Amino acid sequence: MTNSSNIFHIEQIALLPSIGKWLCMASVVAALAGSAAAIFLMTLDHATAWREAHRWIIWLLPVAGFGVGMVYHLAGRSVERGNNLIIDEIHDPQKVIPLRMVPLVLGGTVVSHLFGASVGREGTAVQMGAALADQLTQLLRVTPEGRRVLLMAGMSAGFAAVFGTPLAGTIFGLEVLAIGRIRHDALLPCIVASLGADQVCLAWGVHHTHYAIGTIVPVGFWSVAAVIVAGIVFGLAGMAFAVSAHRVGAAAKRWISYAPLRPAIGGILIALAVWGVDAWRYTGLGIPEIVRAFQQPVSPWDFFGKMFFTVLSLGTGFKGGEVTPLFYIGATLGNALAPILHLPFAMLAGLGFVAVFAGAANTPIATTLMAIELFGPAIGPFAAIACVTAYLFSGRTGIYHAQLIGLGKHGMYRGAIAAPESSIR
Repeated sequence: MTNSSNIFHIEQIALLPSIGKWLCMASVVAALAGSAAAIFLMTLDHATAWREAHRWIIWLLPVAGFGVGMVYHLAGRSVERGNNLIIDEIHDPQKVIPLRMVPLVLGGTVVSHLFGASVGREGTAVQMGAALADQLTQLLRVTPEGRRVLLMAGMSAGFAAVFGTPLAGTIFGLEVLAIGRIRHDALLPCIVASLGADQVCLAWGVHHTHYAIGTIVPVGFWSVAAVIVAGIVFGLAGMAFAVSAHRVGAAAKRWISYAPLRPAIGGILIALAVWGVDAWRYTGLGIPEIVRAFQQPVSPWDFFGKMFFTVLSLGTGFKGGEVTPLFYIGATLGNALAPILHLPFAMLAGLGFVAVFAGAANTPIATTLMAIELFGPAIGPFAAIACVTAYLFSGRTGIYHAQLIGLGKHGMYRGAIAAPESSIR
């Protein structure tokens, strides 16, 4: 008994310096990532407002695309892989992510939004958070294993700050790395960085969009069955998005060898399509349309329209993220399914909001927590069912090339996947 008690005290005392070190480092990451996200979001708001007031600017999207492509071609080749570069560095640390990733992805994303591309924002915040965090590696002489944790904390902080969801941000940085595996050794740095970055971002005066979920039906056999059916559809939508984005990107590289021309040609196609079918609502983030999906019926093809323009924008080289467009796709798809499944519009829009993302990114736990943070705890059971179902039915693909398969999603795959080093590519 005495020996056991002594071991207990020795272990806890030995743990204190490590906890103190990571509390300090995670706090610095939080300040950097939260401030970068706040500056980005405020700049993005101004760019969006200007675009909405001057819609003719869509015709300059090809010029903007060529400019973004040229800048990356000349100065950003080492960081153009974005989130996939960060995930690869966590799996196999090689060299510090160049600081130029921060201004390049921030500027490229703002320009993409200003001129009307359909892209998101989480990719930008995650890349800035991780790149800024990685600058501490040499300054503080962090070990390769410590660097992995530092990068995960930066990813979590960026995600938490841009969406105002610190719990989801914490788990996202741990869950996105490998399907079926979560690294618990980075929990403390990730949660401290996420909570801190969210507070820093709010301190800058940033306000996040509020989504009114309204009535949530009681948990019962028919409501659960309906949510499972919806989850299957959401998972298939997430898979369709991921596969389409990869194929369009691969086709653009195969057909257009000169990189700056890809977003230029993509910009021409997007501008013509927006003008030809009056598709302005599919440009930019589309936040007003997402909010509308929680309030009233929307066009049943809106989810497909957003998917088309986002896949074309990202596939041809415009900068941004996938997650907010996935929110749009999920919310409008849920809205369209609501009358068929006899569920409230807002409730199913909210479930689609998170579940399509869960399927596309293979992050069911983070997205369940996101639903609770954004819509309240009452939706938790349904969000868990929808996100897990979407995750299971989204197949062996995802929006992040560098994501590994740590464990099969269900029994039929477990025998075929032997090691965590197996890639989804």
